[in-house]
Amino acid sequence: MPAVALPPLAKTQRAMLIASMAVVTLAAWLWLLQGHASHSAVLRPHHHPGAPTVSFVSIVVMWLAMSVAMMAPTTLNWLFAYVSLATKSDPKRTVRAVLEFAGGYFSVWLVYSVIAAGLQLALQNAGLLDGEGKLPSTAAGLVLMGAGAVYFTKLSRSCLKHCRNPLTYFVSRWENGPRSGFRFGAAHAVFCVGCCWLLMLTGFAMGVMNLLWMA
Repeated sequence: MPAVALPPLAKTQRAMLIASMAVVTLAAWLWLLQGHASHSAVLRPHHHPGAPTVSFVSIVVMWLAMSVAMMAPTTLNWLFAYVSLATKSDPKRTVRAVLEFAGGYFSVWLVYSVIAAGLQLALQNAGLLDGEGKLPSTAAGLVLMGAGAVYFTKLSRSCLKHCRNPLTYFVSRWENGPRSGFRFGAAHAVFCVGCCWLLMLTGFAMGVMNLLWMA
């Protein structure tokens, strides 16, 4: 296959993408930092004296914020590639292209956050999480070993290969249309989840709101 070069991004487009990603990432980290005490309260056992009544939605939001903080920077090269191709004939579509791709990407992580929140509630109700959101030491060790072992699997290697080659993916599957950006973003997120789903769950081993571990 002959080499394919991306259409060059204008300086304003590149600057906008970098700035947007920085703002989104920083906002997620600040929200987590400022609300650390209240988020930690979510982790108290429900029978704990003074434990607040926490809605399932608030736990989902917490997991989604953690996903945004950790995963948003990894999408930058993909946004560069997608916006470069999507706005080749009309640079004014930059904002729309970014919103479409990001919408699809974080919709998948929202689904992951719902599942993770459900798992957290189940573990809490079973009394398996302490006040910091940690599993017992043996279970925590198994989670950490599993997260390391999964990187040796064929599925993980395949997902990582995809994540490192945005241009190859777009060239082989490119399509135009009003929903193509959303579909591309969602498809990429599925591969990202394939790479990182168990790594994200190591929070149950180190503390769900352990910000140092997240960083």
